[in-house]
Amino acid sequence: MSAHKILVIDDSKVIRMRVRDMLPQGNFEVLEARDGLEGFNMIRNERPNLIMLDFLLPKMSGWEVYQEVQKEYDLKCIPLVLMSGRKEEVLEKLSEPFEYFAFVEKPFEQKDLVAAIKEAMLKAKKHPKPAGVMSTEPGYQTTSPGDGSAMAAELAALKRQVAQMSGEIETLKKQLGQLVTFIKSKL
Repeated sequence: MSAHKILVIDDSKVIRMRVRDMLPQGNFEVLEARDGLEGFNMIRNERPNLIMLDFLLPKMSGWEVYQEVQKEYDLKCIPLVLMSGRKEEVLEKLSEPFEYFAFVEKPFEQKDLVAAIKEAMLKAKKHPKPAGVMSTEPGYQTTSPGDGSAMAAELAALKRQVAQMSGEIETLKKQLGQLVTFIKSKL
């Protein structure tokens, strides 16, 4: 099983299979959801590394899934590719430019999918940190002056998170390189 998960939320089995077939084998675990409610539950439980979300879905629309994801910082930072055959319906809810996610219009080719994934990965990094996320900048105080042990523990925890995320980013870069190489070999 791969450490990196791509969640494809689409009510069309053809689209889900098409996305699966366009990705290189062995590099990703592709999870599938047939409706918005199932997809949102999988986002919460599986914490995928990439979400591919159809805008028009049964049970819970892609718009509703998007709105729920935006409520939690750790969910909204997951790279998101919004998919739709009707861009005008997407634009009714969200105006361009799409600042934090990528959009790909159906039907799409492999090169369109890869470009959207790259774009989503870059845009996901733009999310502003919420007020509760503290800075580790020198001179920035997160606790009271007399609470040095709590601050040291907090700082150590943040450093561990940064180290873990740095490793994950390097792995994602490597896998993206493999994806590009794979796609170039197929063209």
